[in-house]
Amino acid sequence: MPAIRPSADLRSSYNKISDFCHEYSEPVFITKDGKGDLAVMSIEAYEQLKGRHELYSLLEKGLEDERQGRLRPFSEALSDIRKRIND
Repeated sequence: MPAIRPSADLRSSYNKISDFCHEYSEPVFITKDGKGDLAVMSIEAYEQLKGRHELYSLLEKGLEDERQGRLRPFSEALSDIRKRIND
């Protein structure tokens, strides 16, 4: 269940919010005037989320290359890499 706090808690309960984010690696949703406004998370959780997004983007690009037939045998790619290293 997500943690939801009013924006006033950013000042009055910052340490509690920070502790929660670090302990549970979950975002805290901040409301303003009763509506969702922000999601606050630890740097570690953000970096993990960002890394996962980058990985998924690269995987999707690889799958698209496969769908479009933009593939070549591994041995050929490895041979090209070795040529570049030796040149």
